[in-house]
Order: sequence, then C-alpha cells, then structure tokens
Amino acid sequence: MLDVKDITLYYGAAQALRGVSIKAEPGKVTCVLGRNGVGKTSLLRAMVGQYPIASGSIEFDGADISGLRPYERARKGIAFVPQGREIFPLLTVEENLKTGYAPLPRDQRNIPDDVFSLFPVLNSMLGRRGGDLSGGQQQQLAIGRALVMRPKLLLLDEPTEGIQPSIIKDIGRAISYLRNLGNIAIVLVEQYLDFACELGDHFAVMDRGAVKFSCDRSTLDPAEISRAMAL
Repeated sequence: MLDVKDITLYYGAAQALRGVSIKAEPGKVTCVLGRNGVGKTSLLRAMVGQYPIASGSIEFDGADISGLRPYERARKGIAFVPQGREIFPLLTVEENLKTGYAPLPRDQRNIPDDVFSLFPVLNSMLGRRGGDLSGGQQQQLAIGRALVMRPKLLLLDEPTEGIQPSIIKDIGRAISYLRNLGNIAIVLVEQYLDFACELGDHFAVMDRGAVKFSCDRSTLDPAEISRAMAL
C-alpha cells in the first residue's frame, strides 16, 4: 500500500534523509527505530507531505503522491499522530475528535465506535478541554482523532514518549487491534524497543538519515536491533 522509494530530504543545506526506502502493508506494523535526531520524524513528515522531498518517490495505493499537499494525502486515507500529540488544548475532547472530520465526506462525519471501545476514558471526558487531560489521555485523544478519519495508513510518531506504563499497554492493545482488522497499514516510529518488538512485523533502524538495518519478524533478533540502534 505504501512504498517509499529512495527519498532524500533537505532542510536548507542540511540533508535530513539519504535514500530512504520503506514499505507498509495493510494488516502489518512497520517499525522505524533509532536514536533522537536520525531522521525518523522527518521521514513521517515527508510521508504526509509536510516536508517536500528532493528526490525519490512516495507511492500510496499504487499512485505517486509525492507532489500532493498534506490535505490531499489526508483525503486519500493517510492519518498522522505527531510526536507531542498536538491536540487543541482549548477545545473539548469531543471538539478535538471532530477535527478529524476535515477530510471526510459529510455522510461519514461521525465518531466511530472503535474510538471509545479502544479508549473508554475519552467517552467519559467529552466535555473536558484537551489541555486539562493528562499526557497519556492526550495521546489517546490524538490517536482517536486520527481514527475518526477512517485511515488506510496510520503513522504514529513515538506514541509511548513520556506516557505511564498502564496507558502504554492500552496503546499497544489498540495498535494490535487495528493491525488485526487487516485493512490498515501502520508505521510506528519508536525508541522503546520492547514495545516495537512486541507489535512489529517489519523493522527498520535509521542512523544519520538512512536505513542502516532492516528485518522482518521471522528474522527478528532484538539484540541485533539494539546494537544497530547504538551505532
């Protein structure tokens, strides 16, 4: 479904991505691992069109989307949960969820039941402002907002960062559930190796803007991934 081919990305004169290739398939989780500053977030933001690539291509559902704007990619079914969550602190939980309506036709503008079954706390806090939620609750809200979009591709940027263990487990269960639906491709950027190894089907370790190591679950060796992340 998603096929990123040999993309490069620059911030001015600085090169952030160096010939990165990665794939994501429906019903599978592709984990992108690496230390801070190696290009993981840049890769996701290139996928959603926030940063223009200098070369290479990004294909989605068999079509080249490299030149599409972020809102055009959202309409095709690409949802992004950014690092830091980026919810609207002065809007209520319900209003935050409804911002996910933007790319949807009017007849689909409702909150899917899955959002509340995966994250029941959101249903009990619909009238509370997003800024009043804990960090873990805000992360659940950010994922819920993405699910309102009925995504075909879900991009998650370090969803466990700064989150308490109980909510990390909830997020892990949600990702497993979405993968098992079989119709959503998931790209998970993580530094928490155990979390990634538990959920991932494909793995790519980045360093200095390039993929330095990759493997599938069938050949997964957490120790080897840990060594690659320590480069």
